[in-house]
Amino acid sequence: MPLQVSDYTWQQTKTSVFISVPLRGVSVRDADVFCTENYLKVNFPPFLFEVFLCAPIDDENSKAKIGNDTIIFTLYKKEVAMWETLSLSGVDKEMMQRIREKSILQAQERAKEATEAKAAARREDQKYALNVMMQIEEEERKKIEDMKENERMKATKELEAWKECQRKAEEQKRIHREEKFCEQEKQIEDERKKLKHKSHTRISASRNLATKATKVFKRRNSENIFLEKLKENSIPAPRSVGSIKINFTPRVFPTALRESQVAEEEEWLHKQAEARRALNTDIPELSDLKEEEKNPEWLKDKGNKLFATENYLAAINAYNLAIRLNNKIPLLYLNRAACHLKLKNLHKAIEDSSKALELLTPPVADNANGRMKAHIRRGTAFCQLELYVEGLQDYEAALKIDPSNEIVQNDAEKIRNIIQGTELKS
Repeated sequence: MPLQVSDYTWQQTKTSVFISVPLRGVSVRDADVFCTENYLKVNFPPFLFEVFLCAPIDDENSKAKIGNDTIIFTLYKKEVAMWETLSLSGVDKEMMQRIREKSILQAQERAKEATEAKAAARREDQKYALNVMMQIEEEERKKIEDMKENERMKATKELEAWKECQRKAEEQKRIHREEKFCEQEKQIEDERKKLKHKSHTRISASRNLATKATKVFKRRNSENIFLEKLKENSIPAPRSVGSIKINFTPRVFPTALRESQVAEEEEWLHKQAEARRALNTDIPELSDLKEEEKNPEWLKDKGNKLFATENYLAAINAYNLAIRLNNKIPLLYLNRAACHLKLKNLHKAIEDSSKALELLTPPVADNANGRMKAHIRRGTAFCQLELYVEGLQDYEAALKIDPSNEIVQNDAEKIRNIIQGTELKS
């Protein structure tokens, strides 16, 4: 049975009420204070203090201070007036119970409203945070797009500058050829004049010799006839007509005859010849390019130089144009896969490596190096996607082509260890 506290004191002004409740040993941790606009209660076992206020108060702004064995309440009146008494007079137990229940219901409704308000505020905060994150992601995406565009423009400018340098070099070569041609024409003209002068000199000398020869001719006529007969006898007979048969040496393959892949080698060479002839020049972008710049081999070399300078986006652009010109050259897909690996475009690297392997058929010694590179690059992309089983299959295929490659052996062993560790964990 709680002990009712009745030795409290109170004071008032027109706007406030001050209540001092003495509670021995009271502390903030142990005291339970409940306040509504018409009801005030303090539960500090075994003490209990409650008062049914005669007029409503502003319970949200009212305050309580606990300390020195006392609780001091500062209650703000809703209406400016002086109270005659602090609590209601003539209140029976049934009315007290109704006031308590009503106060509890009001407190619960306020708590529910506060909870809903907090939930709404939390939702608004989450919505705001989501919008901020979307804005940040949009800014990052725009930044990446701007960087790509800048790289593309930079590569285009470099390509234009390179084309301008090539044009100037061609112009210099043309001027040099024209100058050399002019010098050659001048030399030929000088030689012609010299030959003409020499011919005139020879003609005059021959005329002098002819006059002398006529004088001697009669004297040596018999001797000349005898000499002519000797010369006729010394001239050899004409060569007989015949035909020469030429046998061309057949192509020697590096493998032994019992292991020879002559049919596959011939098929591979035939495919390579067809790939070199399959040139698609009906592309609108090629209208402003020179003839040498429409060559896939030239574009491949340009892409290789850009790759060496770590300008991977520009290298991909060069390989793309070369593939549009001729999509039968496996090295174009193989080199573009290396660029995609550097840029972490792993799915594109897998696609290009697979396309290169399709073109590197039939498997012969001439394309063994390309097939090994394609398997290694596709296996690397699989491993970076954490598809270690597929990556190990490509590395083992590369080892079948070159079993003595220690680097590939070490990488395959690392992948096996990763797969075994994953299986043990699972």
